[in-house]
Amino acid sequence: METRKDIIKSFATELGFVKIGFSPAGPCVSESARLLPWFGNNYNGELSWLAETLEIRLDPSKLLPGVKTILSAAINYYNVAEYPQEEGRGKISRYAWGNDYHSVVSDRLEKLFAFIKTLIPSVRGKICVDGGPVLEKYWAERSGLGWRGKHTIMITEELGSWIFLGEILLTQEFEYDAPKVDKCGSCSLCIDACPTRAIVAPYVLDVRKCLSYMTVEHKGKYSDDMMQDRRGWIYGCDICQEVCPWNRERARQTQVDEFLVREDIIAPHLTAVMAMTEKEFAERFRNNPVKRIQLHRLQRNARALTETTLNTSGK
Repeated sequence: METRKDIIKSFATELGFVKIGFSPAGPCVSESARLLPWFGNNYNGELSWLAETLEIRLDPSKLLPGVKTILSAAINYYNVAEYPQEEGRGKISRYAWGNDYHSVVSDRLEKLFAFIKTLIPSVRGKICVDGGPVLEKYWAERSGLGWRGKHTIMITEELGSWIFLGEILLTQEFEYDAPKVDKCGSCSLCIDACPTRAIVAPYVLDVRKCLSYMTVEHKGKYSDDMMQDRRGWIYGCDICQEVCPWNRERARQTQVDEFLVREDIIAPHLTAVMAMTEKEFAERFRNNPVKRIQLHRLQRNARALTETTLNTSGK
């Protein structure tokens, strides 16, 4: 006989989620021990809001009083398309090849929560997608979705790490899922492949050195130590995921229409980016994550990539 949990998981699959899991809510004691030294080393860079909301992140009851369960959900965003092999282009991370995941995942979680309320009318809930003060990777691990790789990104056995995560905090108890075992083993490909050595130790990322952070989160000018081999990236970076054996073996095409590749986005010409008007930028990156960094920072990234390429080639 199907349980309510089984029924919820089945409906989540219909909505496009590839995995969901349930974990008991409570203070994140082990995560506190990991994060405090991380902040102490300033590995969070300009992401001051992570520290400012840490108390809430470590205790979900401060976000939703009476919370009993964290429902974690994963959705596949991978496209099998590849970057065009042509000089003078800048690469954009795969997660930004389609529509903005914040709205796509939030809409589906809203539908999932509405369905849960038909089963449990008294339940209260809180939906979080990326921006909410929730330790999403911690809860995804606890909910049995997968494990954090040495690059600190969630890995699932079924799909690798090309997934978005979202959560629903619920005031209802469920039968809970068991955490997965870390299956990275002795592999260090992600650490070895990072061109800026941002993975300073297994499972420890110094975001200040990360190309994804530099091109998306960093707001100012680039310092000299940031002006190094950028490997063609102008928004995000996927190098540590591209070399991961789990991705090479398990990645498969997304079935979510909103995440299907928009060909004019994956690798724009650098000269076109630097000449782009605000109107052109708004149109090209409509409903896309790149829009959040605004045109002036995308152009900064394009200029930096051009300058780095010139310096590297000795011209």
